[in-house]
Amino acid sequence: MILLGCTGSIGVSCIEVAVQNKLNIDVLVAGKNIELLNKQITTTKPKIVVVAHKQDVHKVNHDRVRYGEKAILDAIEESKSKIVVNALVGFLGLRPTLKAISCGKIVALANKESLVAAGKFIDKSKIIPIDSEHFSLQYILDKNKNINKLTITASGGSFRFTPLEKLKSVSIKEALNHPNWSMGDKITIDSATMANKLLEIVEAYWLFSTKNIDAIIEPKSIVHALIEYKDGSLVAHMANPSMKLPISYALGLNCKSNIVKPISLIGLGSLQFKEIDINRYPIFSLKDTILDNPSLAVVLNTANEIEVTKFLNNKISFVDIATNVIKCVNRYHNIKISSIDDIYAIDKQIRENQKDYLI
Repeated sequence: MILLGCTGSIGVSCIEVAVQNKLNIDVLVAGKNIELLNKQITTTKPKIVVVAHKQDVHKVNHDRVRYGEKAILDAIEESKSKIVVNALVGFLGLRPTLKAISCGKIVALANKESLVAAGKFIDKSKIIPIDSEHFSLQYILDKNKNINKLTITASGGSFRFTPLEKLKSVSIKEALNHPNWSMGDKITIDSATMANKLLEIVEAYWLFSTKNIDAIIEPKSIVHALIEYKDGSLVAHMANPSMKLPISYALGLNCKSNIVKPISLIGLGSLQFKEIDINRYPIFSLKDTILDNPSLAVVLNTANEIEVTKFLNNKISFVDIATNVIKCVNRYHNIKISSIDDIYAIDKQIRENQKDYLI
């Protein structure tokens, strides 16, 4: 396989699954965590390694090291591997997804931004979702029954119990303290704002071809998704939180023994479901707007990346993230995307002009 984003939380889990099942990894693509990358090279012995920056090449313990976006695309094209695990973070992951599909490869997709920004132009038959929510929807989907509604769940993030009046002054450290999952900085912040769930709803729209999608809060992260059928029945997928489960299925493994620890219903005791409060998570108010015009998803994605970066650099407060993203989406409310080039043009325009309307 080709593993993009090998040093992130998904990448680390993917390598653990690969090693346990003696799967070959041809290509490792990493960002800045060279220390971890070198350990992974020793474990997986890839043919090619790609890092983000030229200045890090000499630090990598491998004789075939490349750098930059073009190197990622070239490695995908050159590799004989038929599956690409895309665990890159952000808009950066789109070109590799498109390249992999154009090369006839299957994409095990954790980079939700690919579908959020460009789902209209991506062959979904070549995509296997690694997001736990979309994996769960596929797991319980009965194609012989008529679907009425899809529901994915959210933990509520780092500030699910924080008094609303205190959100303006929360720190970066507090925001990165997720109660249930160990994830990268960007996705942890997205979980706290509920942007992550909004992006996942757009992803589900493209994967399952329906706008009847919603999200609810389930604080224990045991129930990952639910499908309501038109006969009135409701089916839920439950599992202890671990990315090893969706990764194992995405890699086509024989999953006949425990991948995650089984749930003890007696030990679990109870489950609680809550509506997503727009006062606490104002960015989620964009859900219907985005589903009514999916072209706006690229605006949502880019603006959110910009604002999360600002917050992590201490340039804005936590509550400013949602405020500024909503302003940006409203600014582009009539946008229509007709090509991949349009997507890159809009993304570039927003990044270049962000100071005019996002601060």
